[in-house]
Amino acid sequence: MKAKELRNLSDSELATKLAETKKELTTLQIKHNSSATGVEKPVRLRLLRKEVARMLTIQTEREAKK
Repeated sequence: MKAKELRNLSDSELATKLAETKKELTTLQIKHNSSATGVEKPVRLRLLRKEVARMLTIQTEREAKK
């Protein structure tokens, strides 16, 4: 998701989306590290890390405004 789309989400929706993304990232990292062949799309790991960082940044911005 783009940052603009994430900013339109409510706090609870953003937290839910963040938890889902972190869970997917963890699952992919475990698969990537445990199998000899790796993951089908290793680029997905990088995209998920960036998406998590984007969400955390938006959460921090919202907390700073309060």
